[in-house]
Amino acid sequence: MIREIELEAEQLKDRTSAYEYLETLFHFDEPCHNLDALHDSLSEVSEECNIILKKDAVEKICSEPYAYKILMVIGKACEENPNLHILFR
Repeated sequence: MIREIELEAEQLKDRTSAYEYLETLFHFDEPCHNLDALHDSLSEVSEECNIILKKDAVEKICSEPYAYKILMVIGKACEENPNLHILFR
């Protein structure tokens, strides 16, 4: 079964809440407090997972500089980890 995770843009606006939110969504083993740690944690995701992005979420993420950086890290992790996929809806 493929797990589906819908990203909520509002949760990615500031660093602290963004990492807490992502840790909860992905059930990371280790806490991540920066973009490198986020990438490392996403690289270790072993279950198949679809990351869902709706149009309004993409627009909000792209308007917030740090949220955009997080999205770029997620995109890079999806390129490297065959268990992660981004779906736009």
